[in-house]
Parts: sequence; C-alpha cells; structure tokens
Amino acid sequence: MNERSFTSGRIMKDNPAVDKREQILVAAEQLIAESGFQGLSMQKLANEAGVAAGTIYRYFSDKEHLLEELRLNVAKRVATAVQLGVSEEMPLKQRYRTMWLNIWNLASSNLNALSNRVQYESLPCSNSSKTRELERQMFAQVDLLFNQGKEEGVFKPLDNEVLSGLSFEASVALARKHALGFYQLDKAALEAAIEASWDAIIKH
Repeated sequence: MNERSFTSGRIMKDNPAVDKREQILVAAEQLIAESGFQGLSMQKLANEAGVAAGTIYRYFSDKEHLLEELRLNVAKRVATAVQLGVSEEMPLKQRYRTMWLNIWNLASSNLNALSNRVQYESLPCSNSSKTRELERQMFAQVDLLFNQGKEEGVFKPLDNEVLSGLSFEASVALARKHALGFYQLDKAALEAAIEASWDAIIKH
C-alpha cells in the first residue's frame, strides 16, 4: 500500500469514522506536498477532503489558522517518531543513539514528513511564539538530552539548536541521500556515522 493510501482525503472521505477535522488536516498536508502552499485553496481543500467548503470554517477560522494547526500536527507526529522508545532512565549516549536512529528511519521511510516540517517552520504565523513554545514542549526529550549533557559536562556548551544541527540533522541528510539511492549505508557505516555525529558535539 502506498503512502497516498494512508494520507489522501479522497480515500479517507469514504470512512465516516474518521474525524472531519483530522480529515481536513490530512487533505491539506497532501495538497501542500503536491503543489506547495500557493496551491492550497479552501475550495481545493474541500474537494480533497470530501467536505463542503463551509465545513472547513467550522474547524478553522481562516487559512492562517489552518496552516498553524497543520504545522503543529506535523511537528507532533515527527516528535512522537523521534522520541519513540526514549526514557530519562537510559544513559545519555543510548538516548542519543535511539533518537538518531529514529530520525534515520523516519527520514528513510517518509521523505515528506521531515521536509514538510521544515516548510511549515518557515511559515509566518500570528501566534508564532506560542506555536514555537508548543513545539518545544513536544520535543521535550531532545531538549532534556542536550541540557543534561551540557550540565554533566559531556556536550559542548552550545545552544540546543546548534547541537541538533551538528548531530541529528546529519541523520536527516544522510537518510535522504540513502532513500534517494545516492549511496547505501550498511550497518557498520551507519554506526560509524552515529559515532562521528556524537563526536561532533561532545567535549574533548
């Protein structure tokens, strides 16, 4: 079954059990993946989601509100996948490795998920500070990892965004090239990449 089978509003509209608000968000994400933000109109969205145009406004006050909710929806899905199987009781490096591999698996299996997150982050939102704070809370385990690592003197005293850029974003870039067939990483090469990215953020 292809990805569109999971995400298309045209398929979801046949299932009355699917929540309409979620149905609209899924359809909007699909349209943006296909045509970009400029290609998203409320009428197109209504057609994709299989609802009347007026129904959209029962759940979202305007297009900006819809995009803001969509951004949070995507962030929540990515955050859940990234932090899967991670707990505070795990040693620092084990947590790091688990998250790195989670990101690798997510980026390898669903190129759109992380690409869309980057797109939505660039959107001007009226409640951008509130939205960013909500997103930060979603990625609490990532923040905790970096904060704890700095407190224990393991990680370099850099901003968490910089630490993430030097480590986890390397996983995204490698996974994308791997998924697109530019090169293949075997298990040994993958472990070496994790070690190299860990090495980039720890104190020496």
